[in-house]
Amino acid sequence: MRLFGALAGETLSLSFQPSREYNVWISERPGTGLPPAELDKLKQDCETVARACLAGQVPDYGLFAEDGVAWDRSVVTLITRIADDRPIAFNAMPQLDVIRGGARETVLHLGLVMVDPEERSSGLSWVLYGLTCFALFLRQGLRPLWVSSVTQVPAVVGMVAETFSEVFPAQDATPQSFYHRHLAHQIIHRHRQAFGVGADAGYDADRQVIMDAYTGGSDNLKKTFAVAAKHRRKEYNDFCEQELDYGRGDDVLQIGKIDLAAGQRFLARSVPRSALPQLAVQAAMVLAGAVLVPMIQWLDPTRPYNRLRPLK
Repeated sequence: MRLFGALAGETLSLSFQPSREYNVWISERPGTGLPPAELDKLKQDCETVARACLAGQVPDYGLFAEDGVAWDRSVVTLITRIADDRPIAFNAMPQLDVIRGGARETVLHLGLVMVDPEERSSGLSWVLYGLTCFALFLRQGLRPLWVSSVTQVPAVVGMVAETFSEVFPAQDATPQSFYHRHLAHQIIHRHRQAFGVGADAGYDADRQVIMDAYTGGSDNLKKTFAVAAKHRRKEYNDFCEQELDYGRGDDVLQIGKIDLAAGQRFLARSVPRSALPQLAVQAAMVLAGAVLVPMIQWLDPTRPYNRLRPLK
């Protein structure tokens, strides 16, 4: 079991084994925290998964952009098969800088998810979409963490709506709040390159729908409604078919957050029971690093802590 860097203010890097078949590695901002050899290996593994998904091609945005800056601001989750150490899935979640309530913070963008076609029935979606968000939520001391998602896939639209809290847009009664609109505005005007949307794409702020979204490096990810994976609940499929023009290439920009209620839903609905014991250990370690360790250090009057001086 590998766990380090979980203290508040430091980057998160942990390894988790959800089953006997797979190993999960979460690395926050690997471009700034990993040694060159480990970073190169991680890049090669993600590229291997991308080629398996796109018939030998890789996108030219996000992690795969020529400038490589995404590695400095993303949280990368890599899943490998234990038997042969083969990479079979990854998720790259950019941390997008925004202003909320006059203060700087980040929105965690759910980012690019790719799963080897041979492994898509392995039940790993809870790892790729929820585990990283849950770990970062614990790391920041259970304070709500805003998340965003750009997709045209009904299964993903429904998953985001059911996993996170106060999600808009979604097929329910959640109205668009000021923060939904404000954060979406900043993301679409400052960070569209993070999810491969070209500068010429239109944007409907009332519906939070990006029009003609597949012109900024994500061209080979465009799908028809017939091909796009459907959600088990028909209302999410109907919502996407009605709101999005798949011929033009529209995406929905969803904004929500992970809070205590979303964390409880994730543990109750998504995590397999067999993975709960190890996840509990990892969660306790991350939460201790984020809350208990700084508190213990702060309460010791004989040692300096950041700007605080020892009591004389």
